[in-house]
Amino acid sequence: MTSTATRPGGPGVGHGPEPGVPAREPRSGVAGLLDLPGQAVRGVMDFARTTPGRLSVIAVGLALLALITGLVGTFEVQGKKNTINELIDHREPLAAAAQQVYRSLSDADATAASGFLSTGTEPPELRKRYDTDIAQAGAALAKAASDSAGVSDAATKVGVLGQQLPVYTGLVETARANNRQGFPAGASYLREASELMRAKILPAAQDLYRIDTDRLAEEQDDATDFPWLTTLLVLGLVAALVGTQLHLTRKTNRLLNVGLVVASGAIALTIVWSAVALVVQSVLVNAGQTAGTQQVDVLVRARIAALQARADETLTLVARGDGAGYEKDFVDLAVQLIGPDGKGGLLNEAKASAEGLDSAGHVDSAMRNTITWFQAHQEVRKRDDSGDYDGAVKLAIDTGAKDSAASAFLSLDHDLVEAINVGRQEFLDETRNAERALILLAPGFAVLCVVAAAGVTMGIRERLREYR
Repeated sequence: MTSTATRPGGPGVGHGPEPGVPAREPRSGVAGLLDLPGQAVRGVMDFARTTPGRLSVIAVGLALLALITGLVGTFEVQGKKNTINELIDHREPLAAAAQQVYRSLSDADATAASGFLSTGTEPPELRKRYDTDIAQAGAALAKAASDSAGVSDAATKVGVLGQQLPVYTGLVETARANNRQGFPAGASYLREASELMRAKILPAAQDLYRIDTDRLAEEQDDATDFPWLTTLLVLGLVAALVGTQLHLTRKTNRLLNVGLVVASGAIALTIVWSAVALVVQSVLVNAGQTAGTQQVDVLVRARIAALQARADETLTLVARGDGAGYEKDFVDLAVQLIGPDGKGGLLNEAKASAEGLDSAGHVDSAMRNTITWFQAHQEVRKRDDSGDYDGAVKLAIDTGAKDSAASAFLSLDHDLVEAINVGRQEFLDETRNAERALILLAPGFAVLCVVAAAGVTMGIRERLREYR
């Protein structure tokens, strides 16, 4: 007969609970399921306390940071590219449409007054110009209105223009009908139409133009904003890569880790490429703003002032001795154009900013034609005030005479149109070049950050194999 004695420290030693510590009872059912996340977290934390665990955490963290940096950077770069395309395809054309509304209405007012001074039937060329102005204003207004939804101020101005423009054209047609029949009421209707244009229509058109111009400037500023978030992420990634390589050097006594070197090279290339592209893009957008939109804005305001002054010049004659108010407006607008001494005003501002640009010649010519026009205007006023009304009218509206006010004004207007067109082209050229500077940067940024994440993964995996 044999017997078996159980020896202290036999089977089960080390697997039972410590003295004085209650045994952890396994949980089952729903409670066990609820405890699984906690067990997983404790397991991960225990693993992270080991050297392989720390390396794994570092690898995952660096790879995620590289991928997040690539995602954010790609979106920011693509956003800039989209903003530039929006400037070219949408925002600048809308600002130009608002400017066209303002310009066409101002020219229509001046042309209607000039046609009224003509003896007999209104000259066909003036009638055609007036009709073209109204048609262009209507088309440009429809285009500007297409983007006014959601912008209450713009929608309000569009509403005013849509309501008052038919009233204006109706008054002009009534004035023409009375004038053809020789009724003096025609002049009253024309003056009423012009007052409506100046009191309600042109202020609304000016406000609409200013709203669209401000929106254009805001988008230009957005296109040149510094990418702060991407920069912070890139700097954080660089710091993490350097810190990881220093840590591995201390742990392994190896100076270089190929995977981390590849990751660092990819990020370095990303930084250099992005910095160069974004600096070039920002410079070109700013050039398009300075030489393009800002220059055009000054020229547009100068042209509108000239058109309104031209309307004042002709309305003074239409009023036949009762046009002192129009003459005063003409003088005020002349000061806006060239200043009280001929050395200031919008045209001199445009001349100073056009130095070295393709529009400089047109601005210089506009200055000369403005002086010629104002000299002719003084002669118009001299003849009218001395009783030579017919001579004053002839000098004011005869486009065939080189020294007439009409010829000088038309030359001035042509110069301003050419300068505005050059400025718009300058904007388009510089902004398109800015967009080209960002070509492939967004996908390139993403690819390089993926390469960095892969390099980190491969580099640390090699170190982890040493612990197996």
